[in-house]
Amino acid sequence: MTSIPQPPDILSPEFAIDPYSAYRVLREHYPLLHHKGTDSYLLSRYEDVERAFREPVFTSDNYSWQLEPVHGGRTLPQMSGREHAVRRALVAPAFRGRELRETFLPLIERNARELIDAFRGAEEVDLVAQFATRLPINVIVDMLGLDRADHDRFHGWYTAVVAFISNLAQDPGIAAAGRQAGDELAAYLHPIIRERRAAPGNDLLSRLCTAEVEGVRMTDQDITSFVSLLLSAGGETSDKAIALLVRNLLAHPDQWAAVRADRSLIPVAFAETLRHTPPVQMIMRQPAEDVRLSGGTVPAGATVVCLIGAANRDPRQYFEPDAFDVFRTDLNPDSAFSAAAQHIAFGLGRHFCVGALLARAEVETGINQLLDAFPDLRFADGTAPGDAGVFTRGPQQLRLRLRAGAP
Repeated sequence: MTSIPQPPDILSPEFAIDPYSAYRVLREHYPLLHHKGTDSYLLSRYEDVERAFREPVFTSDNYSWQLEPVHGGRTLPQMSGREHAVRRALVAPAFRGRELRETFLPLIERNARELIDAFRGAEEVDLVAQFATRLPINVIVDMLGLDRADHDRFHGWYTAVVAFISNLAQDPGIAAAGRQAGDELAAYLHPIIRERRAAPGNDLLSRLCTAEVEGVRMTDQDITSFVSLLLSAGGETSDKAIALLVRNLLAHPDQWAAVRADRSLIPVAFAETLRHTPPVQMIMRQPAEDVRLSGGTVPAGATVVCLIGAANRDPRQYFEPDAFDVFRTDLNPDSAFSAAAQHIAFGLGRHFCVGALLARAEVETGINQLLDAFPDLRFADGTAPGDAGVFTRGPQQLRLRLRAGAP
């Protein structure tokens, strides 16, 4: 008889090294598992995670302790009903359509070009430290119309806020640093918000100050909380997605060659990266009442951990799910950046990521400019680096040789 493996521990060193093997065990044997270390219920099958994102019984009340302390107030992921609809309508126009294309795409292009120019003459680059972690934060600062000299300052706040949100082990030092970063960001923004209300410009911060829907306008606290959310959620997805996309493609030379030859495959490769190696590996929910799922019942008020990395590799949903394949036919790239996406990396339903199209613009622009500048990119030591992280996950370094024949 085949023995059933022990349930994996998401706080263990083994899980941090290889979560995907653990996800396989969870999906097959423990689709609903109470994890004592975090006092939460783990969901690993696609059908259950999809329900947790779509069904109103699964609330985001957990964000009152998970997000609110670092963002300084309620943010979009915490809201529901009319409150959520109105607040989303206030901010969403800046992240789609003509507004994104005509106003903010030039800022993305400029920042990508400047970062690439800084290492254009080098033989090697760490794409994580010198490009991927910098591009989305620099873009957000410029979109807000803030001082470009503060790019590094914002990068520090971003790092601390993301560490707070990812702090599953509840390290008090990480928690304190995250709260301090949130306080410093709010203190920085409040006087600028007052100035933009009095004399608005054409930047995102001015638009947040002046936007009105159904008689509702954003308060100063609403704006600072949204900017903090934008830094963490908007930065982390694009940051890790750029590094993961390049790493995944270089690890599959035939697919890398295909993307180099046909740049229209870049969004396809991005969608497959989001499915295969999602930057955000888990999102939490809290059911308002007892809910029956495929592995049992989750009690009302419990914390539910939706394991995106597990759901996105569920063989019940995808053919050969552990394979990275930009040519797969069971993932529609046309809907991959909308609420109809077949992967769960941006969430689903009413809380689908409002910045998904901004992330797509950043990743497409960044990869296109990298290919223009360095068509012969390759791993510096000839091997693909692994990933690190539990809540969010990606390469800590990505050393690349920039040109053929370099030593």
